[in-house]
Amino acid sequence: MSDLLARHRAVIPNWVALYYNEPIEIVSGKGNRVVDASGKSYLDFFAGILTNMIGYDVPEVREAVERQLATGVVHTSTVYLLRGQVELAEKIARLSGIPDAKVFFTNSGTEANETALLLATYARKSDQVLAMRQSYHGRSFGAIGVTSNRAWKNNSYSPVNATFLHGADRHLPQFAGLSDADYIKVCVEDLRHVLATSVSNDVAALIAEPIQGVGGFTMAPDGLFAAYKEVLDEEGILFISDEVQTGWGRTGSAFFGIQNHGVTPDMMTFAKGLGNGFAVGGIVARGDLLDNLHAVGLATFGGNPISMAAANATLDYVLDHDLQANAQRTGTLIINGLREAAERLPIVTGVRGKGLMFAVELADGALAARFMEESKKAGLLAGKGGLHGNVIRMAPPLTLTMDEAAEGLGIIVNALETINDEAR
Repeated sequence: MSDLLARHRAVIPNWVALYYNEPIEIVSGKGNRVVDASGKSYLDFFAGILTNMIGYDVPEVREAVERQLATGVVHTSTVYLLRGQVELAEKIARLSGIPDAKVFFTNSGTEANETALLLATYARKSDQVLAMRQSYHGRSFGAIGVTSNRAWKNNSYSPVNATFLHGADRHLPQFAGLSDADYIKVCVEDLRHVLATSVSNDVAALIAEPIQGVGGFTMAPDGLFAAYKEVLDEEGILFISDEVQTGWGRTGSAFFGIQNHGVTPDMMTFAKGLGNGFAVGGIVARGDLLDNLHAVGLATFGGNPISMAAANATLDYVLDHDLQANAQRTGTLIINGLREAAERLPIVTGVRGKGLMFAVELADGALAARFMEESKKAGLLAGKGGLHGNVIRMAPPLTLTMDEAAEGLGIIVNALETINDEAR
């Protein structure tokens, strides 16, 4: 492993971060568990950054991909009809709830968000975009422009003119103690003030994650985006929901994260879990917005036959097995258990989440780093994030069983207890 790590460091950019003091190579997986090169098994509570949505070695997905491979057609491009692409687009358009929806497929969430920004700025003839503080929308030029987390921004240059809103920052002193209703009211008043002071006419869009991924699973209280949309609609400002991490039933309480707010956006972007590890992203939007661009466009690999086979099989599996309901059941067990444990663990400063998307906020980044090592040792993979790198964020596959949920909860709590004792 030390040889592979040395080779990695020699040819991979040093900003491509690796987890753990001794990084691992995952060589096999089955169900919701993976095995590293040393033979150690782990219960996976991060799912390749929320991407292995229904676990590993799923027969339905594997067989769908193998059937496509057997045809000999791995790629044709979008200049030809792609049956799998049409079939998947039909499903997503129906599930989105967006009137007269159309779908455009990309390779990633970053590319999907770039497409959404293009559509919005073109439609509104404006480079002005609203986004949320602590947000993350991708690593590309435009996506960085609407990202509000200094650790993930390489420069201040941007093709968009972004202004950032409150809504997922209730930890700030000025909002401490406010009820959901009062916090929403303050945020809406701030939005109106921003529109009166910080922008000119014709703002293109608001882009927002229903639950902020890199931000450490911080989230606006349910209903805030509905209140925001009332203000946006007064001025014709479009609303883009970034569902790259929150889509496909992960929150348990809704199939798309924005539906927890009772909102139908103008556009939704998606990626990650839809392909269960195969590269697929895209945007579902009002047909008039997607049809509006005047220049010819395509995505060479977007909607390719292999990814479409995997994505169709994955989405069908999610729906046929009602994994949204499973996310609600298993997530409730874990989140309630974490909240109960947090009451006796001073190092824990917060627990939050919905369904199988939950986080533990610790007092500082060093404690989070220590947790990563302790949970790895105990056989559980987790993720890290938050504005200050002090949040453990976890999102197991939606196929997690109740027994696995209880097992994972036990490992997390034991690791937190160990670290808490060390910190005394």
